[in-house]
Amino acid sequence: MSTLTPDHLSTLEKQGIELPSWAFGNSGTRFKVFATPGTPRDPFEKIADAAEVNRVTALAPSVALHIPWDKVDDYGALRRHAEDLGVALGTINSNTFQDDDYKFGALTHSDPKIRQKAIDHHLECVDIMDATGSRDLKIWLAEGSNYPGQADLRARQDRLQESLRQIYARLSDQQRLVLEYKFFEPAFYHTDVPDWGTSYAQVAALGDRALVCLDTGHHAPGTNIEFIVMQLLRLGKLGSFDFNSRFYADDDLIVGAADPFQLFRIIDQVIVGGGLNNPDVAFMLDQCHNIEKKIPGQIRSVLNVQEMTARALLIDREALRAAQDAGDVLAANAVFMDAFYTDVRPALAEWRESRGLPGDPMAGYAASGYQDKIEAERVGGVQASWGA
Repeated sequence: MSTLTPDHLSTLEKQGIELPSWAFGNSGTRFKVFATPGTPRDPFEKIADAAEVNRVTALAPSVALHIPWDKVDDYGALRRHAEDLGVALGTINSNTFQDDDYKFGALTHSDPKIRQKAIDHHLECVDIMDATGSRDLKIWLAEGSNYPGQADLRARQDRLQESLRQIYARLSDQQRLVLEYKFFEPAFYHTDVPDWGTSYAQVAALGDRALVCLDTGHHAPGTNIEFIVMQLLRLGKLGSFDFNSRFYADDDLIVGAADPFQLFRIIDQVIVGGGLNNPDVAFMLDQCHNIEKKIPGQIRSVLNVQEMTARALLIDREALRAAQDAGDVLAANAVFMDAFYTDVRPALAEWRESRGLPGDPMAGYAASGYQDKIEAERVGGVQASWGA
């Protein structure tokens, strides 16, 4: 097994993973949202924390916003604040899952007034994109039904398509719509966008700038996620990832925490399909840190993605193809597993130090004093949390 080459390191240097602003706020289970010292109180403080992740890793050049959680009076000022800290404002995420009006749907609702309210929210999000310089509008819909007969399944798909068409028409030629999917929750009988096929069918009918967002936690147990990655790349419709990890359902844990091998397999297909460092495929995190500190949680996640990318780059493609073509099942698997089991951490630490970064970013952050600083300074006000 070869070690990381200059070409590998050059590829890794280009890698960027967008951070979610909401990961820096308080979160928890359905029973309790836990407050922690130093939690940001507004979007400006969220971005400052995200910039700290980028400072010690050079892996997180942009921050995704969630509207209305990250609404401000002056988005130009927020954009300048981010740029002053060395990061950019990225994807704008809409929210149609917290208003009482959306109890029975938003973009799929049978009441045209409620549908229009949801459409108008997305048009507002596009206005914000214009001000922040963001390219992508990401839509996740908590819409569906709990009981057979409760809803007209086909009519809801038709209404969804018409709503998306109105939103898509508002985008500029440089902007994109990415439609996320989730197989259940909060709806339990049917979900309006439950899988990649439904998302693909909806965005394919819109146009070239409508794509699928794949959240790695949004699948049934046993789903071969890397196959979906391959297929969407093959079809030219994989717009973005939401990386996280799950043991049971949409756990939103640190990426790679439950199944590092799955993350490795996904990255392998990203590389094979031409998605690595491809500007058309956005790497993002979607996580909630319930009991761990927020900034170290995000540092750990981006490092996990980087480490599995490094391992996947070590796959001997010629040997793998030769074994595959020869039908040598075990030889092919051995080539694959040799790369997965390679410990790239010492090489990555040495490489980081050569770039003026902490060899161990987790230790570098702990020693920086930033956590103590924000815990001392961020006293008073209202901490950011779900819905704020």
